[in-house]
Amino acid sequence: MIFILLSFFGLLVSLLVYLAIVSPGKPDAFRDENGEIIVGSISEKIFVPIGGVKQGMFIRGKKIDKPVLLFLHGGPGFPNYFLFDKFNTELEDFFTVCYWEQRGGGLSYAPKVSIESMTLNQLTNDAIEVTNYLRERFAKEKIYILAWSGGTTIALPAVSKAPELFHAYIAMGQLTKQWESEKIAYDFMLKQFTESNNESSIKKLKKFNNLETEADLISFYNSSTRDNLMHEQGIGTMRSMKSVFKDIFLPVWTCRAYTLREKYNIWKSKIFFLPKTNLKNETLTTDFSKAYPEIDIPIYFISGKYDLTVNVDLSKDYYNCVNAPLKGFYTFENSAHGPLFEEPKKMLKILTEDVLKGKNKLADFDKSVPQPCKYNINAGK
Repeated sequence: MIFILLSFFGLLVSLLVYLAIVSPGKPDAFRDENGEIIVGSISEKIFVPIGGVKQGMFIRGKKIDKPVLLFLHGGPGFPNYFLFDKFNTELEDFFTVCYWEQRGGGLSYAPKVSIESMTLNQLTNDAIEVTNYLRERFAKEKIYILAWSGGTTIALPAVSKAPELFHAYIAMGQLTKQWESEKIAYDFMLKQFTESNNESSIKKLKKFNNLETEADLISFYNSSTRDNLMHEQGIGTMRSMKSVFKDIFLPVWTCRAYTLREKYNIWKSKIFFLPKTNLKNETLTTDFSKAYPEIDIPIYFISGKYDLTVNVDLSKDYYNCVNAPLKGFYTFENSAHGPLFEEPKKMLKILTEDVLKGKNKLADFDKSVPQPCKYNINAGK
């Protein structure tokens, strides 16, 4: 028994030592072929007072005079910087990128952040304040904004409220009617598991009673069962990402840009703080297509063909209906919910040849032929 306890203690100490080694707490600098820091580059982690609380962000770019891009992660409240650390998206070759971590999550988690302040309206105001910080710091009249998944529920109202601050809005996995998206995903998975006689997964889904009531729908949306089964089916974060534990949980712990305490706070927020807020329920029940029928800046919608986390067809329907001075819809044929990470070369081509030039030549549709608007965005829920 003593030997077992000593072995366990030794493994625990070794694990903590390893985690401390891979947690220096700062992003890597950009270096040239000689190992020297590139002149004019920026790679920092900073904390700025936003909305009355200290909020953290990473700011990175190979040339500080490039256009500024604000990235809004999803969740809501769960930062995605570890994915940028793991996958080389090359965004920093063309932009000075700010990876802001929203209040109550990641670098911006703190006991001072109240549950009552965790609303989409407050996060929207925070996003606008971060935008103005970036505009002032980098002397830019306007910036670009790229939002992913839950981040679109903040970016969309921000660009609607203050369009004068932004060159363009890029939405990857634009939420519209998420309650409908969840039902589509549920039915799809139930059909797949039924056809493959996967009784174990069918049983897990059946616990939510076919989403017959709003309570069932909310319970499903907030469950780990949903996330795990979506990843197994290749309709989650990425087509190739089959394990939440292996592909999300572990990479957070090995991301060198965070300190050990910051990594702990990411999961403390995710498991204990965010579930107490009403953010996910607000996201689930809001009809964003009805709330924002018109956007006064160019918009670019990015969706993976296999995305059922935020249903691609619902995003496309909203795109067809929304009014904007310029718009483009781009389907990524080999992606699920994360085209930026799954097909980064195609994403960069769109950003550099369409977004930065204010064009939509690479978009899916013939711009001379109006696409059908399948639902009335002015209709009720």
